[in-house]
This record gives sequence, structure tokens and C-alpha cells, in this order.
Amino acid sequence: MLCLAEKKLGRCRITPVVTAAGLDIGILLGGAILTEAVFNIPGIGRLVYDSIRDADLPLIQGTVLLGAIFIIVANIVVDVCYGLLDPRVRVH
Repeated sequence: MLCLAEKKLGRCRITPVVTAAGLDIGILLGGAILTEAVFNIPGIGRLVYDSIRDADLPLIQGTVLLGAIFIIVANIVVDVCYGLLDPRVRVH
């Protein structure tokens, strides 16, 4: 049976994993553009690539806004997970 200190240590170990997962959202979105352009796969990455190539500014703005919303939501989810995993992390 784990003592209280070991339980807290286990929760502290998971916070870097949650951080890395939250940061990987932006990397995955950026990698999708390259992957979909190279392999000619239809998706948001291909849409961004085609809109940049065709200089379609409203579509570029929309996809950048969508990507920014994904990253913001991922950061909010990571912050909420911090609060659930480690009760010492609270908003003042």
C-alpha cells in the first residue's frame, strides 16, 4: 500500500506528461500541413497549403484562427488537468 507521500509523488510525475501533451497539439497541427501537402491527403493542412498557394487571405485567416482556438483550448484543458492532478495548483 502506498503512503501519502508516494501518492503525491505519483501525481507530481504526471504533470510533465500533461504539459508535453498540451504542447504537442500545436506541433501536430503544424505537422499536418506538411504531411497532407506531401502525400496529397485532404484535410485542414491541405486546405491551408492550397489557400497559401492561391493567396486566399480569408481562408488563411480562418484556418489560422481555427488553429489558434485548438491551441487555446488545449492549454485550458492542460490547466484544468493540473488542478485536478495536484490540488496545490489553484487559481488565486
